[in-house]
Amino acid sequence: MPEPLSPRQQHCLDFIAAWTAAEGRPPTLREIAAGLGLEQHSSAQRLVEALARKGWIERSDRHRGLRLVQAGAPVPARAPRPELLNLPLVGRVAAGAPILSDAHIDAVYAVDAALFRPRPHFLLRVEGDSMTGAGIFDGDFIAVHRTPVADEGRIVVARVEDEITVKRLHRAGQRFRLDAENPAYAPIFVDPQREAFAIEGLYVGTIRRGSPA
Repeated sequence: MPEPLSPRQQHCLDFIAAWTAAEGRPPTLREIAAGLGLEQHSSAQRLVEALARKGWIERSDRHRGLRLVQAGAPVPARAPRPELLNLPLVGRVAAGAPILSDAHIDAVYAVDAALFRPRPHFLLRVEGDSMTGAGIFDGDFIAVHRTPVADEGRIVVARVEDEITVKRLHRAGQRFRLDAENPAYAPIFVDPQREAFAIEGLYVGTIRRGSPA
């Protein structure tokens, strides 16, 4: 019998099964990487190798040599192909410019729409370690739902003057307090009557590049 799968491996297996049912052929490693939001094909390859090692798929030497092992992959014959979102990856944002300006887009990634709620509109590359307590690390891509409002306690992407920051939002009287998730960083207090302040969106999830299978 096939061995149990990690959640990440199960998601990869579901993607392969749905794609195969919808397209009549298995996906390539490039298509798996794009569908799962992985930057490197090697990450997709490690997932596929783990599925084969655990007995859920079989591989051949052919370019599209993946075959589901029916005993371990009970997928409906007409399983729908996952809906893919093409999300722009926002790099450094110029002072005063809209966050989704073409000049700020470093790349576009195809991401499974079912991974995040609410639906994200863009990805942002995280710089620094101020949000490690929330599981957000330097170099991660975070998925962001664009909105100008946010509830108390939500993690947001905010613009303070000409800086973009990812912090947890709180209200402190007439001011806002932006809290880090790392005790090494002090809160940021913002008075919107005196400083330019805007919420650019809600944090809805993380994509960690190059994570192990």
